[in-house]
Amino acid sequence: MSTPAGLPERALDTTAESPWPVRVLSLKIADYVEKMSPLWVEGEIVSVNRRGATAYLTIRDPEVDMSLAVSISTYALDALPGAITPGLRVVLHAKTTYWPRRGTLQLEARQIRPVGVGDILARVEVLRQRLAAEGLFDAARKSPLPFLPRGVGLVTGRESAAERDVVVTARARWPQVRFVLRPVAVQGSAAVSEVCAALAELDRDPTVDVVIVARGGGSAEELLAFSNETLLRAVAAMATPVVSAIGHESDTPLLDHIADVRASTPTDAGRRVVPDTEAERRRLGDAVARGRGGIRRRLENERRALGELTARPVMRGRGSVLAGHRETLAALRATARRRLVSRLDRERAELTALHRHGRSLSPSTVLDRGFALVQHGDGRLVLGPDEVGVDELLRIRVARGIIAARALAPGTAGSAGLDR
Repeated sequence: MSTPAGLPERALDTTAESPWPVRVLSLKIADYVEKMSPLWVEGEIVSVNRRGATAYLTIRDPEVDMSLAVSISTYALDALPGAITPGLRVVLHAKTTYWPRRGTLQLEARQIRPVGVGDILARVEVLRQRLAAEGLFDAARKSPLPFLPRGVGLVTGRESAAERDVVVTARARWPQVRFVLRPVAVQGSAAVSEVCAALAELDRDPTVDVVIVARGGGSAEELLAFSNETLLRAVAAMATPVVSAIGHESDTPLLDHIADVRASTPTDAGRRVVPDTEAERRRLGDAVARGRGGIRRRLENERRALGELTARPVMRGRGSVLAGHRETLAALRATARRRLVSRLDRERAELTALHRHGRSLSPSTVLDRGFALVQHGDGRLVLGPDEVGVDELLRIRVARGIIAARALAPGTAGSAGLDR
């Protein structure tokens, strides 16, 4: 469409001062949608209304709450082998149209085909191969189940046989087990969203150590929710281990491959998540019996070995063995005493020599030979006459005491006058 004069041509050029009116925006959308090519769309029939030569359908995406209106010729519907009824999955070849005045989008269908179970299972197989190629089925990414979980999350139908089978079986094995139940739809359009929401809630619960997703048997179409990619990726992202217990032994939805543990039935899941009280008691009793037997055998072996040792001739005359060790100990003691005495003598002689040498270097020894030390009043040594002042009080240290003296005249080199 051509943009009215004075208005921006492109949405990018609009501003708060120069906006598009609603009619222009609606016409622009209609123009854009009109350029779209016809396409194939898959959905689930919600309602069917016939009005003359035209039938009006509502189709929805079974994984999200989103629907579209569809118009199609009643002749196209009548040409189908079976009736078009709510709940049927179909694919449509349609042209997208947009009604500017109402601002609504709808499809004008040219062809319609029911999606058979075989087609759905073929898509499931393609999904299986893709997820396997991503490594989501690998054993390395699977977590082991806890030996004794604090809480077991159970996602299943409300008051279903699957819930009863899991709970009764688990409590028969371990009566104290605690279940955190999350009843959900296990088939139909709401199953995927409700199961995903329950799994996310249980994964956040710190008291839940393992989660069971359980459903009784059913047709392949009834179990399709448990091969849904959204649900499978939600399980793959969980930190809590997940047990898949869907259907019977022969049923294998993709959840069985991506869960950490596959249980063949809900009853089998109840057996896998908790230990058997009686079996654990028997195992504990067997372990205690084996431990006691091992200790008894060890004591008997040690007693027998001790008897064999004491029966030897050398052990019968125990005193002779001790006498030999006693002589060795005495010889070692005598050697140690001699070495200690010799070391003490050498150290004593060295200490005496050091003492003599120290005395010879002592100032008192020099004084004993008649020398004296002259000091100022503050204790400093007088090294020359020129350091002495008139009437300065001096101290003269000799071998047997100290003499006080006073300088009578200024000092000169080689002489000084002193007065006692």
